[in-house]
Amino acid sequence: MEKLKMHSPDLIEANIARLAELFPNCVTEARDDKGELKRRIDFDLLRQELSSSIVEGPQERYQLNWPGKREALLTANAPIAKTLRPCREESVDFDTTRNLFIEGDNLDALKLLQETYLNKVKMIYIDPPYNTGNDFIYEDDFAEDVESYFQQSSQKDEAGNRLVANTEANGRFHSDWLSMLYSRLRLARNLMATDGVIFVSIDDGEVANLRNACNEIFGEDNFVESFVWKKSYGGGPKEKYAVTQHEYVLMYAKSISSLSPFLLKYDPAKIARYYKGRDEHYATRGPYRIKPLEATKSMDARPNLVYGIPAPDGVEIWPERQWLWSKERVLKAIAENGLVYVENENRRSVNYKQYLRDEQGTERGEKPFSIIDGIYTQNGTDDLRSLFEGNVVLQFPKPIALIQKFIEIAASDSDEFIVLDFFSGTSTTAHAVMSFNERFTARCRFIMTQLPEPCDETSAAFKLGYLTVAEIGKERIRRAGKKIKQDNADKLNLVDLDIGFRVLKIDTSNMKEVYYTPDAVTQEALPGLVDNIREDRTPEDLLFQVLLDWGVDLALPIGQQTIAGKAVFFVDGNALAACFDTGIDEDFVKLLAAHKPLRVVFRDAGFVSDSVKINVEQLFKLLSPATEIKTL
Repeated sequence: MEKLKMHSPDLIEANIARLAELFPNCVTEARDDKGELKRRIDFDLLRQELSSSIVEGPQERYQLNWPGKREALLTANAPIAKTLRPCREESVDFDTTRNLFIEGDNLDALKLLQETYLNKVKMIYIDPPYNTGNDFIYEDDFAEDVESYFQQSSQKDEAGNRLVANTEANGRFHSDWLSMLYSRLRLARNLMATDGVIFVSIDDGEVANLRNACNEIFGEDNFVESFVWKKSYGGGPKEKYAVTQHEYVLMYAKSISSLSPFLLKYDPAKIARYYKGRDEHYATRGPYRIKPLEATKSMDARPNLVYGIPAPDGVEIWPERQWLWSKERVLKAIAENGLVYVENENRRSVNYKQYLRDEQGTERGEKPFSIIDGIYTQNGTDDLRSLFEGNVVLQFPKPIALIQKFIEIAASDSDEFIVLDFFSGTSTTAHAVMSFNERFTARCRFIMTQLPEPCDETSAAFKLGYLTVAEIGKERIRRAGKKIKQDNADKLNLVDLDIGFRVLKIDTSNMKEVYYTPDAVTQEALPGLVDNIREDRTPEDLLFQVLLDWGVDLALPIGQQTIAGKAVFFVDGNALAACFDTGIDEDFVKLLAAHKPLRVVFRDAGFVSDSVKINVEQLFKLLSPATEIKTL
């Protein structure tokens, strides 16, 4: 039941509403005297609507703009002093897996990944909030300038990790959503490989704004496709007008000129259904299907494609319009037993054998269609329910088959590639990656990012003990990986299938504030700042911040050895050696240098004396001259 307004009508808002009905293109969002965003009229456009000639005004230009766009750019570019802390107890196969699960704000995650994964991600899939008025978006703090953002906000986890309802009553309904997504997409583009692609799910509410934003960020020329996903096969009782059965998935390339043509592998069921023919070429070219050699579409016949094909009895067979192949190609097919002659009631015709593999042994593929049918939202619910004993722990997750279809498109000719999802939710994308690897024995790996968004206390997930969406996502990967292994226990080629993942959690920097603002330290505070590392941080915490800072892959194998009584991390063999123990002396350095690591890092306060710290570089120059040395 609605309450009485208990105030006189707002005539200005009423007038704006009337104008919006007549001239919706003239309605925009602008700040009032209090700095709040309200619906307003663009009077330059309104004057033009009411004039029969051009109205003078600001110079026209094609652009996408909204209140908060500049702040979104600022926050995308502003540095942060945060880190990723490893969490072994929540991980699976921590030391050997190539997969990552990052828990925290995806804006922070994208910034932290810039150095390590710049131009390295082959595919991004995201399913962001659709801005329906009932869902939540990230509330980013744009209020501070870059300097204060770096010195203060980057040290505190307060404003960056909040989800807020974005209702239609909000004066900046579209603006807030665009700002939230714009900064993240800009950062995501940096991570994409030259032949990388991104898929973004969306509905009708923001598809136009999303496409305009993507055109600006990725370039209109790099638009690849707008897939229309038929998400349901029924419904409608609550619809006022038409029954909405679809959503969109926009696909953009980093550089469309670098993309190979898309060819999806045939589904085994299709092969069994259509490719039933066998002949002497079966061993090398596989089975074949029969297809008409005659053009079936009305077209002006090309003279060079109109000729007689001799049948086995010597009678020539002529097309009604034209053949699809040249005469030379037909003669080659005849010599290779590649044609099939058809006797119909009224006339003869010719078919050809379409083999599953070409002469080089490459299996035939098929292009994806822009309309995706046969995969429904209910399939996504069933995927999740099957892993959680019949419980629906989260509503409307995307189906595995849908995301797997996009992985197949992106995979093309890649042997190993990274799939990133920074709105990962229940980790459907991670599940799809593992299933893809199982089906195609591929080497695809994932990076999932999810905020520890609290689960509703009335939800099935909460009652089962899952307090956040991130917890659901991690548990899904554990269960899905275990099930895939169990279901394929007899397949020797899947023994090494990677079903693990490293959990990394976003936190404040391992370094104390003095590390970033040494000039602000007073002499009275110096005795307590001998060590610039926070007391609650472990050596492995320090290792991962080093990996981030140095741009080393966070999924490389990690080993640990004891050398002269000190713990040393070795990343990917000798790619990096790290020792954060104290009491580093020259004898230890000599033993470490014998491993000839490409990089080595020590704690700045870890040396027994200043003279040893000075001599370390000389010792490495003598014993391992290619080693790069740093301290923290």
